[in-house]
Amino acid sequence: MNSSILQGYQLSLETQGPAGLAFLNARVPHRYTGVFRLHEGALRNMFLHDKLGEIVPEFLQVVPLCDSFCQFTLRDGLFTTQDSGADPRLDGHKYQGVLLSYVGLPLLDSSGELYGTMCHFDAQALELDDNEFEIFRAAAQLLPAYLDQPLRTVPA
Repeated sequence: MNSSILQGYQLSLETQGPAGLAFLNARVPHRYTGVFRLHEGALRNMFLHDKLGEIVPEFLQVVPLCDSFCQFTLRDGLFTTQDSGADPRLDGHKYQGVLLSYVGLPLLDSSGELYGTMCHFDAQALELDDNEFEIFRAAAQLLPAYLDQPLRTVPA
């Protein structure tokens, strides 16, 4: 894994926020990269980057844990599917075949407590190569130090 990529992500966290998701999302084919906070049995979208720059869809603002792919991420320590429609692990799931690709990792807060998840996802079936997954995993370990900090602006 290239340490300069992680240095670029850290610089993005320090200067641009929110959560450096634009930086991470630019590296992958997935439309969305998001951070969801687990609170009272639901995942609340805290940060979302959409390649198309659209407003966060209502169904992604608050997702009941039992309806989310994030539940598997939290249970298993990671969860990936390249095509949920063809993934037997998701048979009967509300979003099977709706969000086709998903890559999720648990996210801790700066105290080491469970915060929620960080994920890439899309309505298209997409792959994430192993190198990008490792970058994503490293980013999930860097992010907690920045979750509670106010947004910073880039100097002119």
